[in-house]
Amino acid sequence: MIDLARDTRADSIARTGTQPIALAAATLLVIVAGIASIALWRAYSGASPEPDRTASARQLQARTAQASEQLVEKTKGLEATQQESIDQLQMVQDQLQTVRRLLAVQQADTRRLSAQVSNLTEAIDGLRQSHAGAEASESSSPPATRNRSVRTRAYASRTVHHRRGKSHS
Repeated sequence: MIDLARDTRADSIARTGTQPIALAAATLLVIVAGIASIALWRAYSGASPEPDRTASARQLQARTAQASEQLVEKTKGLEATQQESIDQLQMVQDQLQTVRRLLAVQQADTRRLSAQVSNLTEAIDGLRQSHAGAEASESSSPPATRNRSVRTRAYASRTVHHRRGKSHS
């Protein structure tokens, strides 16, 4: 039995040894045919993919450079716009602070004037009350008598001063 296993093994190695060579030869023949067909296609069409690839790569680089330049220009434009916006915002903030200061000054003036108006109103009320009190006391005494007594006193004091002046001269 051992002899039979050895004979079978030797025959299988001999049979498989010839098959890989045939398989490799067929694969090589397909590869050579593919290369030949590509070479014939290039020769027949006259177009080589290498120059096309180079040209498309250069176009792609040019487009990329152009896009980069456009991005740089747009970025610079955005920076300028942003700076203008910042400057305008700063001006608005300054104006707002100025308006706040003016409003505070105006409110202080309004309070001061309101206090003055209040004081004047109190003074006017006080004058009205004293005038009303004076009218009330005048209405209780007869006006003709009061005026005559004031005139009489004034005349009497002038005459007394006048007579004294003559007697000393």
